[in-house]
Amino acid sequence: METAMRRPSLLVLLAAAAATPSGLAATPAPIYAVTQSIAGPDGSWDYARTDDDGTFVYVARSNAVTVLEVATGKVTSLGSVQRGHAVVPLSGGRLLVTSGTDGTVRLYDLRSGAEMASIAVGKKPDAAILDPQKTHAYVMNADSGTVSVIDLATSKVSRTIPVKPALEYAAFGADGTLFVNNEEADQIETVDVARGVAGKAIALPGCKAPTGLGYDSAHDRLIASCANGKAAIVDARRRQLSALVDIGAGPDAVIMDEARGLAFIPCGKDGVLDILSLKGVRVEAVGVVTTEVGARTGALDPKTGALYLPTAKFGAAAAGGGRPAMVPGSFHILVVKPAR
Repeated sequence: METAMRRPSLLVLLAAAAATPSGLAATPAPIYAVTQSIAGPDGSWDYARTDDDGTFVYVARSNAVTVLEVATGKVTSLGSVQRGHAVVPLSGGRLLVTSGTDGTVRLYDLRSGAEMASIAVGKKPDAAILDPQKTHAYVMNADSGTVSVIDLATSKVSRTIPVKPALEYAAFGADGTLFVNNEEADQIETVDVARGVAGKAIALPGCKAPTGLGYDSAHDRLIASCANGKAAIVDARRRQLSALVDIGAGPDAVIMDEARGLAFIPCGKDGVLDILSLKGVRVEAVGVVTTEVGARTGALDPKTGALYLPTAKFGAAAAGGGRPAMVPGSFHILVVKPAR
């Protein structure tokens, strides 16, 4: 296993000036910067997503979904959930939200805001993604250690697949395998969704508590964000770890921008956004944007390349090493845009 070294921390993403084997200068990477901060309602948050055309940003919150209209900056709330974790825009003007405390998935009509369905799944539904055909949603039940498969045509659970507890984010590979991070086992679980059975896990030595996960279809590889300041690069075909790349502390998501050949990892403890290049045989760290402490997840507008990172201000650390309390009225969404 080869290990890539971390680049020095910078305020913005720097252009790579190293020469290629042919002696030509490498194409400069784009420069990113925080351009805006948009206030929103108080409360905790988890995953965020944009719709396909970048019109709205959705953030799963403690008791609702925060909706940001990108063009106007208007912020509204949608629905009622109990510790929201994932938000997934669906066809037909619908939104899927996982409600962790009560073990349900809620479907909302985005035009009216009305709840269309409440679907019982497993304990602590966390991440949720769509299959490549966008006909089924796959919900990772962290405490139950199962994956609930929801038929979006009927709004019902069509299958429950036993895996292991501590499931985090997931991604589909080119062969249809569902890959799921296991935060406690330090590995990536594999699921044969056609047969509805779990397969052999992929060990991640050197990666502690993987959470965020992205799939690079151009190179058939996975990028997992690890709590110990590493990004694990996994060969999806061979099902093995190929490299570890240094990142910041406290990541909870991997945001893929395959159109631009980049992966973004927001690291909430250090308050940085690590940027990895996917363009070569090796995944390389090409720079860091200073964001804010707490910015650990985010969403990408695939058309413009802009990123939206929810966060808040925090008080002093709690006694005994507990999480510091959020400062009332401080929740906001950072906007990070490419300058070129």
